[in-house]
Amino acid sequence: MLDVRRLHMLKTVAARGSITAAAHSLALTAGAVSQQLAALRNEVGVDLLRPDGRTVALTEAGRVLLEHADRILSAVEEAESAIAAVRGTVGAAATLAALPSTVTRIVAPALTALGACHPQLTVTCSITDQAQLRELALGTVDVVLGQRYHHEPDATPRGIDVSPLLDDPLLVVTAADRDDDRPVALRDLSAHDLVVPPPTTDCGQAIVQGCRRAGFTPVPRYLTADIAAQLTLVRAGLATALVPRTAIDPAAPGIRTAAVTDHPIRRLLFAATRHTGNANPTTAAVVEALRTAADEGRASGQPGPWPPGG
Repeated sequence: MLDVRRLHMLKTVAARGSITAAAHSLALTAGAVSQQLAALRNEVGVDLLRPDGRTVALTEAGRVLLEHADRILSAVEEAESAIAAVRGTVGAAATLAALPSTVTRIVAPALTALGACHPQLTVTCSITDQAQLRELALGTVDVVLGQRYHHEPDATPRGIDVSPLLDDPLLVVTAADRDDDRPVALRDLSAHDLVVPPPTTDCGQAIVQGCRRAGFTPVPRYLTADIAAQLTLVRAGLATALVPRTAIDPAAPGIRTAAVTDHPIRRLLFAATRHTGNANPTTAAVVEALRTAADEGRASGQPGPWPPGG
């Protein structure tokens, strides 16, 4: 009988491209993963992986087995969710992947609330902006707090459920002694020294497209995806930034924020989980806590529903 853990290892190696990368994500040694894959190869009696430069690739037999492995692993998760639903209680552990820009105003309040309502639940949180939905599909995390900017098509992978949480605008951020907090036109920023994320990032690309709609192509003075660094430059009076509202601590000193009037740039924040026929009480509790924190943010002055206009 095929070992489910070995099937999951095969799936992880196929996604990561190497045994070393798969071992790192599984918190195992490369030798342990190789040993288990060798055992899986002996079980099926045919090679499942082949060298491909510095990486490995699936053989034809490996691709066939992976198709079945996906269904088997999904069935196992369905069974686990069904039992959890019958049990009806929140479990002891969950994993969450969240964007750094959501920690202050969504993740931290949500985890605090979960600790109060479900003290037995330990949530391990990975703060990252890298390939979160892929990690969810691989089973590395249970819940993702992700984003999609208005210029991006919906590319949700098959088997993933997405729950919209919040329509989050980018605000113009300047030094406290430079401007007032009245809304500004995006086109007016053409004369500012800007600090923005690199155009290879989702936020950076959204800013470039928004500025082009406003009639200019931004030529930033500073490039960094580190929001703390952006705000440091702003406080020093060296730059103007465009930062998602939820990434800004409302008590942060030395800055002013203003809404964009003519070509607003917004992102949808969402909670994503793997699709199952029965709701898992543990992941449902995490998603509900995120939704409550996002609702509190909306009540404090967030704009209207997704998709954005303008």
